[in-house]
Amino acid sequence: MATSKIRITFDWIWRMIRYNLKIIFANKFIWFLIAAIGFFIMVTLITMFNGGMITSGSIFNILLFPGLLLIFYPTAFGIQNDEDTRILEILFGIPDYRYKVWLVRLVIIFILVFGVLALLSAFSSWAIVKFDVFNMAYYLILPIFFLGSLAFLLSTVIRNGIGTAVVIVIIGIIFISIADAIDHSKWNIFLNPFDMPSDISEVAWMTVIHDNHVILMVGIIVTILAGLLSLQRREKFI
Repeated sequence: MATSKIRITFDWIWRMIRYNLKIIFANKFIWFLIAAIGFFIMVTLITMFNGGMITSGSIFNILLFPGLLLIFYPTAFGIQNDEDTRILEILFGIPDYRYKVWLVRLVIIFILVFGVLALLSAFSSWAIVKFDVFNMAYYLILPIFFLGSLAFLLSTVIRNGIGTAVVIVIIGIIFISIADAIDHSKWNIFLNPFDMPSDISEVAWMTVIHDNHVILMVGIIVTILAGLLSLQRREKFI
């Protein structure tokens, strides 16, 4: 009896995950996954064939884009997909239900992206260069989750996937333009923990990494909460 209940519970959870994945990825998840893995393989091969030395820092930079690719679409276009499929009207029709739905979706997205990054990190550690797989995945998810949370917040304000994408791209261009100035600063959201500068001590570098991670974690929490609060304005969406 207990085994049957557990099986039913897991079946229900699996169905819920599949249903939400279909909505948030608009049945395009497999293509985003293929694109992410394809980009990773292409850049890795190009670097190796060009005689470039691949280090753990190189792997960090290479894996950033696949992670951003996987998390960007569901967080930036999620509200628009709900609106296009008329699910948004249902969500707003049940008090506080939309918060639970989007919290579940964000958790699913984050776990999924972390899993893919962990697998790619494990493969890289086995096939290319040895490094701590857990640390690599952990360091990667913070900037990726932050930008995903920011995209979610902006999507609740702009309510249009393309408009959200444009704003995110502009923000990305701004950070790229000031990359040299904040390269090894704690304010650099793309700070590479595996790329320690030669003119700084290991203790000071660990402090910079710690402060950077705290900033990103606070940013993730604030942007998610702000996005959920933005969903309170029913009249703006319906």
